[in-house]
Amino acid sequence: MSLSVSEKIKVVLKRREMTMGQLADKTGQTRQNLSNKMTRDNFPEKELREIANALDCDLEINLIMRESNERV
Repeated sequence: MSLSVSEKIKVVLKRREMTMGQLADKTGQTRQNLSNKMTRDNFPEKELREIANALDCDLEINLIMRESNERV
């Protein structure tokens, strides 16, 4: 079973020894706002890129056509 986006963010936060509050500060939002998004697991792509950058990570988002294995 794959992890949700929020779970992946939590894994990286732990590995970076960083708090949710620190991530919120680095992405220019309140801790409460980030916490709400984490609970809903609801992030626009632009925000995921900001979070990845704040966590010193690369972000990959792929749609892969099943019949051709083509990445879109």
